[in-house]
Amino acid sequence: MWRGATLLIASAALWDSGALAQNAPGGQDRDLDLIPPEAVTAGPAAAGAPKVVNITGDRVYVEDAFTVTSQRGQAVSVPGPAPFNWQERLFVDIRKEWRLASPLTFTYSGRVNFRAEDDLAFPTHENLINDLREAYLSWQPSGRTYLDLGRINLKSGVALGYNPTDFFRTRAVVEPLSADPSVLREDRLGTLLLRGQQLLEVGSITVAFAPKLYEPSPIYANTGLPSLNPMLDRTNAGNRFLAKGSINLGDRLSPELLLYRDSSQTRFGTNLAAGIGQKVVAYLEWSGGRRASLIDAALRYGRDTGTLPAEAPDVIPESSHASFQSELAVGASYTTESRITFNLEYHFNQADWRNWFAGRPASSPAAGELWYLRNFALDQQYPISRHSVFLRADWVDAFVPRLELTGFVNADLYDGSSLVQLTADYYLSDHWTAGGLITANSGSARSNFGSLASDATFMVKVARYF
Repeated sequence: MWRGATLLIASAALWDSGALAQNAPGGQDRDLDLIPPEAVTAGPAAAGAPKVVNITGDRVYVEDAFTVTSQRGQAVSVPGPAPFNWQERLFVDIRKEWRLASPLTFTYSGRVNFRAEDDLAFPTHENLINDLREAYLSWQPSGRTYLDLGRINLKSGVALGYNPTDFFRTRAVVEPLSADPSVLREDRLGTLLLRGQQLLEVGSITVAFAPKLYEPSPIYANTGLPSLNPMLDRTNAGNRFLAKGSINLGDRLSPELLLYRDSSQTRFGTNLAAGIGQKVVAYLEWSGGRRASLIDAALRYGRDTGTLPAEAPDVIPESSHASFQSELAVGASYTTESRITFNLEYHFNQADWRNWFAGRPASSPAAGELWYLRNFALDQQYPISRHSVFLRADWVDAFVPRLELTGFVNADLYDGSSLVQLTADYYLSDHWTAGGLITANSGSARSNFGSLASDATFMVKVARYF
């Protein structure tokens, strides 16, 4: 009943980017309010109108990206086909918002991909993939009350490298071009849900409910993506509820508390950010709740969805008992006079994967089960390292005007391996941008990042904005 009724409503809405206040004309993700104004770039203001008009702040562009990868040998071989050696992506990316009537707006965000790879047949339905990120109606019944219905990218958190309170991130990333967590957060699939927000003099209250429309489905493979399917089985495979509220304590301090319920699990969270002087912003993000370990959750999911045999032994022995587990991201940003912004963060995830290589390596089916555990963590957007450090730098007008350099390092503190990415974008004009990206995984063959099949990735891209 839920499934049929909700799909009917979604169809009537014509199939989000951010928290609910973003639905107010010109509004931004309310979680950004936790960060002092000088630490973030303000979003564009919107223009109201009594008829159907396009609200300012939209983005429409066409981009072509060509990627090549360098492969290496592995201590635990990946079962099945090897990752692609080259990929060509041409896509149209649209983010638009329209005012339908005085209290009603419609938001759409999507990307149509034309894809070719050395391991992908042509022509096939997988050459054309449509990512329906967001499509929702927003109603403002009063000056401080907002209601949204549709597919919404509901985000929470103040950190950049990892967001423990970003509960709706799971299974939402599809065919990413970048490993930058900030990019993944914006380009992922939204969830079909109903959301409401009340703005108060002392803060705000947000509630959201996402209904279960499908049974849990197997993890998608890169060479098995549907063409036009909105993939709601990834985002609406269980009833989920979120309530969060923030309070303004003055002096740019607005702590936020969150309560999240997913099927039979309840989790709590908090976000806190505060300015220290004019150039430094310190922030903390925490979530916790009673649940099974990530390894046990992965094995259960694989068996329940038929990917792993029901009688398959645990390749990594792990207790199936639930316990209270915490996730933490704590960090600070610093902006220099030359417009370089640094973010340094420490991440803690109570899931412990240090014994991944203690499983039966390289043999089948043990190798397949071991890699399934990692694929599950990637699909759920969970780090597999218990302790890690994230450093990100963004330099506007680097060396010359219109050149922006962005780089980050995500380092596993247990084995010393790391993921490094450097991106360069040169704004040729107001409409054209050219750039490139280099991503590298470093570490020993039996380390977190060093065990991955891809040694390095190189991408060149050009974009035309409209």
